[in-house]
Amino acid sequence: MGIATQVSTESRGTARARDGYPLTVTRYTAAGKPWASLVMASAMGVRQEFYAPLARHFADNGIHVLTFDYRGTFASRPERMRGFPATVLTWANEDLDAMLVEADAMASSLPLAYLGHSLGGQILGVPPNNHRVRAALTVTAGSGWYRHNDRMPFQVRLFWFGAIPALTPLFGYFPGKATRMVGDLPEGVAWQWRRWCLDRDYLHSEGAVMETSFDRVRAPIRSYSFEDDSIITRAAVDDLHGRYRQAKVERRHLEPADIGARRIAHFGFFSESSRDTLWRDSVDWLRSRLQTA
Repeated sequence: MGIATQVSTESRGTARARDGYPLTVTRYTAAGKPWASLVMASAMGVRQEFYAPLARHFADNGIHVLTFDYRGTFASRPERMRGFPATVLTWANEDLDAMLVEADAMASSLPLAYLGHSLGGQILGVPPNNHRVRAALTVTAGSGWYRHNDRMPFQVRLFWFGAIPALTPLFGYFPGKATRMVGDLPEGVAWQWRRWCLDRDYLHSEGAVMETSFDRVRAPIRSYSFEDDSIITRAAVDDLHGRYRQAKVERRHLEPADIGARRIAHFGFFSESSRDTLWRDSVDWLRSRLQTA
């Protein structure tokens, strides 16, 4: 007779945003005795399947995980994109906020954790229920102010001063898939994101309400950034995380050689090659912050 082994499972389904909009989600049920639940929030223009290997790794290590696609993108996309109403704040206040509640409900007795990649890390400070998070990981998440990016100055200016203002009115959404820039975005998302990125304060250009919402985050945050990331620089990450005035932020800025890698950049954290380094480090950090004896 063989020995039974507990393994994680996953299921695809839907969940409702706060305003009732249906979002496509994937739930990863933890193997063994679970000790936390976690919401994984995507970068701009990245589908939730990209994060599946890491989600499974977390689940195999005892963490329930929820991933999702923001409204107007990928599996949560409407039949007609032209004029579809959504902004980045809609994603944060309606979609992400509901996912925090949904993940918490997967096992209400367990602490809630968070992992946000790029945009997903930027908007942790926004949703009304962000105070539920007990520990957060952010990966290559920094202020999007365009002058922080001194590594691709031409591409950045072409995007903000050329592509977005030229193509968004023409199509009624930003056709990023066809142009190989970010991905298709609802027009309200494209315009708000552009306005933020042209402002020194980025999303804090929304005013005092943003300071108040960021102050609700009191959970410890571990922030990863990488020297070879040409999209989000170290200065941008430091800028964003300096806005968490009530949270203890641990910054880890790494060279690829620090973990024996040739390249990490903006997406390498999520590669299977990071399993024994960054993934293990992340699980260990969450366990040290959340797991009780």
